[in-house]
Amino acid sequence: MVRVRFAPSPTGYLHVGGARTALFNWLYARHNNGKFILRIEDTDVERSSENFVKDIIEGLEWLGLKWDEGPYFQSKRLERYREVAHILLESGKAYRCYCSPEELEKKREMALKSGIPPRYDGKCRNIKEVKAQPFAIRFKSPSQGIIKFKDMIRGELRFNAEEIEDFVILRSNGMPTYHLSVVVDDIDMKITHVIRGEDHINNTPKQILLYEALGVEIPSFAHVPLILGEDRGRLSKRHGATALLSYREEGYLPSAMVNFLVRLGWSYGDQEIFEIDELIRLFDIKDVGKSPSVFKIEKLNWLNAEYMRKKSAEELYPMIEEFLKKMGINPAPERGYLYLLEHVKIRAKTLKEAAQMSAFYFLQELKYDEEGERKFFDEKGIASLKKVVSFLESIKNDEIDEKILEKGFREIADSLGLKLVHVAQAVRLALTGRTVSPGIFDVIKSLGVEESLRRIKKACER
Repeated sequence: MVRVRFAPSPTGYLHVGGARTALFNWLYARHNNGKFILRIEDTDVERSSENFVKDIIEGLEWLGLKWDEGPYFQSKRLERYREVAHILLESGKAYRCYCSPEELEKKREMALKSGIPPRYDGKCRNIKEVKAQPFAIRFKSPSQGIIKFKDMIRGELRFNAEEIEDFVILRSNGMPTYHLSVVVDDIDMKITHVIRGEDHINNTPKQILLYEALGVEIPSFAHVPLILGEDRGRLSKRHGATALLSYREEGYLPSAMVNFLVRLGWSYGDQEIFEIDELIRLFDIKDVGKSPSVFKIEKLNWLNAEYMRKKSAEELYPMIEEFLKKMGINPAPERGYLYLLEHVKIRAKTLKEAAQMSAFYFLQELKYDEEGERKFFDEKGIASLKKVVSFLESIKNDEIDEKILEKGFREIADSLGLKLVHVAQAVRLALTGRTVSPGIFDVIKSLGVEESLRRIKKACER
C-alpha cells in the first residue's frame, strides 16, 4: 500500500509551498488508494509554537486535505530516536564525538577563510576509549563510492560519498538531528514514497545511508520544484502573502486554491479547471515538471472568479456573510440580496470583494464617493434624481422590468438634455454610494421601489 506523509515543522505559518507539497502527497495517496499521514516535526523546541501547529492543521482542513493517520509529534518520540542512535553506535556504524561547539566553530571559520567547504575532519572517528564527558553521536559516512537513487520526477541522481561528512545524528543534549528523526519516523510509519520540496535533495544521500545502515528498504523519492515569484526569485513575502490562510482571509475559495496549487508544477494537457474527484483520478507525481513554477496572483484571481460564478447565490451567501459581519453588518439572506448577489458574483474576484460590492444593500446611511458626488450630484444630476423619484412613484414592485426602467430613464435623460449614463450614475451613487456596481436596473430591482425611493430622496435632501 502507498503510504505518504506531510511533515511540516511548526516554526512558522503554513505557506503556499508547503500546502502544495501536502496537496501532492494527498492526491498521490488518494489516486493509489493509499494512506496520507500527518507528522509534526517539532524537535526545534525554541522555534516551535502551538499556534503554528494550529495554523497547519487549520490550513489543511480548509483545503479539504484530510489525513488518515496522525498528527504524530516528533517531540513525543525522542526516546525512540535515542534508541536507534545507540543501535548505530553499538554496531560500529556511528561513533562518539567529543568535540566542543567552540572547537567545531573555530574549525569552520578556518575552513571558510581558506576557501574550503566546512566539514567535520573526523577527529573522533577512531577513538575507542569512552570518555567521561559530553558527546554527540556522528554517523560514519563512507569515504568513497557513489550514492544514487531514482527520483520520480528528476530521474537518477548521483552523489559522491566522499563529499558527505560524518554528520551528527544525536546532539550532546540528547536531541536528534533532522536526518535521524525523519528516517526513523519514515521507517516506523512504513512510508513508501517521500514527496517533498527540491530543497531536500541534498539531504537524501545522508538519509539513504541511514536506511542502509539500519538494513531497511529505502522509500521512493520525489522532489518537487520550487515556487517562484513573478520576478523569478524564490517566493517570499516581498511577492505578497505567502501564508496559506491569508488567502482564506482575503476571500478565496478552497476549491480554487486547490486547483491553483496543483497547477503549480502539474498539468494535464491544456485543461485549467479540475473538480477534486477529477484530480484524484488524473494525478500522478511522475507528471510533475522539473522546472520551477511561477506564482501569478492574476491566475488565482481568474480561477477564484470562475469558481464563484459556478455557485448559486444561496451557496455563496454563507461564505460572504462572514465578510459582511467583519464590516459591522448583520446581514440576512433576503430575496432581494440574493438577487443582487447573482449579479455581483460575475463581477467579483473574491468573496471579500463581493461583500464590499454588495454591502450597500444593508446600509441605512451611505457614505458617498467624494469624486462621484462632485461629478454626478451637480444641478442636472439632482434634477434627474427628482424626475427618477416621480417615475418610480408611478410604478409598483411587481412592475419592475428592465425595459420599463430603461425607457423611463431615457425619457428623463432626453428631457434634461443629458446622456443616459449621467442619469444612471447619479442614481447609482444615490442607491449604493459608489460609482461602480452591478447594473443600475438590477440594483433597483434588488432594493425594491420603496427602498430605492427612500435612498434617492435622501440624496436629493443632501
